[in-house]
Amino acid sequence: MGFALSEIELTSPAFPVGGAIPVRHTGYGEDVSPELRWSRVPDGVSSFALVCHDPDAPFVAPNGTYGLAHWVLYNIPADAAGVPEGVSGRYTTGPNQFGAQIYHGPKPPPGHGPHHYVFTLLALDQDPSLEDGLSLWELLARVEPHVVGMNRLVGTHERAKE
Repeated sequence: MGFALSEIELTSPAFPVGGAIPVRHTGYGEDVSPELRWSRVPDGVSSFALVCHDPDAPFVAPNGTYGLAHWVLYNIPADAAGVPEGVSGRYTTGPNQFGAQIYHGPKPPPGHGPHHYVFTLLALDQDPSLEDGLSLWELLARVEPHVVGMNRLVGTHERAKE
């Protein structure tokens, strides 16, 4: 299937589609990951991967990647229907753009305008056995042939000028 949107529904009780991500889930607040839920999963799923990426961050790496990876979470078993708020230590993680293998919430610079945070759920036909420490881009390269469904939830955050 590759990276094409499917019928999976990805939602959060913390913020609506396209809505503002509460300060609690940002680097200006408690920096705790939001609860995420999914449904309408296709047949043949063996595991899930979940990432959060800010394409509005003004960073382009020499390899052509862009934006900031805020969260890389994978090896989530097929029977999961979501992740709880503040999920930690339960699944495999990769480094975010800040070098830590944890959720690092939105924290755009003051006055930089709104940023869009794209939470992407990937349904995979691959058993949850990927090694620890894959970056966002390494994970995407590894799982692309195994994607049987995907969708995303976009939230926004903006820091006012100080």
